Amino acid sequence: MRTLPLLIAGVFVGLLAGPASAQNPSAGTPTEIRGTVEALHGPTLSLRSRDGQRQTIALAPTFTVLGMAKKSVDDVLTGDYVTVIGRPAPAAKMQAIEVRVYPESMRGLREGRAPANLAPGSVVTNATVASLTKAADGQVLRLRVGGGGQNYSVGSDVPVLSCVRGDASLLKPGAAVYITALKWPDGSLTEAQLIADKDGIKPPY
Repeated sequence: MRTLPLLIAGVFVGLLAGPASAQNPSAGTPTEIRGTVEALHGPTLSLRSRDGQRQTIALAPTFTVLGMAKKSVDDVLTGDYVTVIGRPAPAAKMQAIEVRVYPESMRGLREGRAPANLAPGSVVTNATVASLTKAADGQVLRLRVGGGGQNYSVGSDVPVLSCVRGDASLLKPGAAVYITALKWPDGSLTEAQLIADKDGIKPPY
């Protein structure tokens, strides 16, 4: 996992440098897209977004496709950038429902806390793991959030997913995808990294 983020980060930075060299460096606006693949024709990905819109995205020559694979809470490390969905638990902790570990290139994405719809009263937290403490069943993750911290109890039965290598074959019609594209003033979209449905495990959707 430690070599994969560096590779992906390099590809992602390369994408930012490409369009920026031809246009105003600040002209591209990061835009999250969740949707379903309709077709992949060479470097052009067509999809239908979650809100029903058709989108066309120009992929970088060295675009990277990731999938997500099942891990365990013991695979989570201090310093990882994660999404944790949980609900209130005793002793000022949150009980985790699901944990997703992301590559370095996605660090800072949607950082903070927000309501979630996975379960009644659930909250999603995107943050860095500040520390881990072994518990009777699993781990307690302390996340750095907005200058403070939040403890999440993660039991051994809690689903933990992490990014793994994929390839363009994952971008088949009907596959769910998660993309953080750059949207340019002319409305065009470019991307170098995608997370796609792999082995039945869907990306953040």
